[in-house]
Amino acid sequence: MFHYNDKKFKAVKNTSNGETSEETIFHYKQTKNIVTATYSGGQIIEGHLIGLVSKDGEINMRYHQVNTNGDLMTGVCKSIPEMGSNGKIRLHEEWQWTSGDKSKGKSIIEEL
Repeated sequence: MFHYNDKKFKAVKNTSNGETSEETIFHYKQTKNIVTATYSGGQIIEGHLIGLVSKDGEINMRYHQVNTNGDLMTGVCKSIPEMGSNGKIRLHEEWQWTSGDKSKGKSIIEEL
C-alpha cells in the first residue's frame, strides 16, 4: 500500500516541454484517498496539486503553477508508483497541459 502523507519528492526526469526540474521539490499530504501537494523550485515559483489515490496507489491529479515568466499554467496528470529497493517511492507520471500549447509529457519524481 502506498501512502503519500508528509512525503517529499524531487523531480529527476522530465520531457523538454515540462517545467519541473531537479530543483523542484514537492511536499505531499494525504487524508484518506485525497492527496494534495505544494511545490516550487527551478522554473516554478509556486505550484499546487490535488488528486485521488486509487487502492493500488495510482494518483489521478490536477495541478496549477506559476512559472518564472509569470504565467499561470494548468494540467492533468496520472502518476503510477513504484517502490524502490531502498524503500523510497518513485512516481512515473504522464501529464498534459490544459493551458498553453496543451502538449503531453512524461516525468519521474522520487521520494527524498
